[in-house]
Amino acid sequence: MKALIIVDIQNDFLPGGALAVEFGDQIIPTVNKIMPQFDLVVATQDWHPANHQSFASNQPHGEVGQVIDLYGLKQVLWPDHCIQDTLGASFADELNLSLNRKIFRKGTDPRVDSYSGFFDNGKKQDTGLAAFLQSNGISTVFIVGLATDYCVKYTALDAVALGFNTWVIVDAVKAVNLQPNDQQDAFNQMAQAGVKVCNSDELPGKL
Repeated sequence: MKALIIVDIQNDFLPGGALAVEFGDQIIPTVNKIMPQFDLVVATQDWHPANHQSFASNQPHGEVGQVIDLYGLKQVLWPDHCIQDTLGASFADELNLSLNRKIFRKGTDPRVDSYSGFFDNGKKQDTGLAAFLQSNGISTVFIVGLATDYCVKYTALDAVALGFNTWVIVDAVKAVNLQPNDQQDAFNQMAQAGVKVCNSDELPGKL
């Protein structure tokens, strides 16, 4: 059984959003097109309280892109984004979620960020995604969404560590690229961990 995990295709990560991923909206038609090919479709949603400590605005003299120590974890400071019950936290209007079975919210604890769809960055809180996939007989996951170098990467790394056969669909992800090589570094790190990649037009041969 194979599942599609849609990572954080939310307004604040799209062009014009608070933490926009360049060309992030361009993956949506591809994601919509491939959804029917999977046994199960789930989505993750960044869902921050307004006082989240990863926001530069909530740190004294904090600047976007600055890296700080946050309760013992290295933390990039971000602009305020995906605040609970705001338009920015909503899924993109163009994203067809009619086949989506369940939404897994993350980043709800103001003290720790949550890039992965499975756990927070400190691995202390579990979203329930792994148990849901396992209870539905899923052994293979394909990951799409935003952004390649953060939430997609960490979701994929956790998936493969949890024993799922893990793929990232290359033409259905986009990167933040705070540094020019971040996307390639992310793909290299995922490959070293055992994550495989394919394009959407290769899916029929992988499913």
